Amino acid sequence: MAWLLIVVAGLLETGFAVCLKLSHGFTRLWPTIAFAAFALGSFGLLTLALKKLDVGPAYAVWTGIGAAGTAVYGMVFLGDVVSTLKLVSISLVIIGVIGLQLSGSAH
Repeated sequence: MAWLLIVVAGLLETGFAVCLKLSHGFTRLWPTIAFAAFALGSFGLLTLALKKLDVGPAYAVWTGIGAAGTAVYGMVFLGDVVSTLKLVSISLVIIGVIGLQLSGSAH
């Protein structure tokens, strides 16, 4: 259950990173509100998951999901440049996240 919380928190991290960009320096109301909601949700779920998981692997998985998700979202919806190196790098992040999850850090 704690790993599920980390996965959802990582997805919410993607949401807050995208909304941070869309807020244009907190000058647009709705993206700023969405940023705050995603950030609170993400940090809240991370906090709950850390009651059961080791901090190192949990934090790495959380940030990995957020980073990979944000990069993919940017390429698909925001016109970010797509390159082979970028896709390979995102794949390596995902492989690392899976490896950390399989490391058995749950108590």
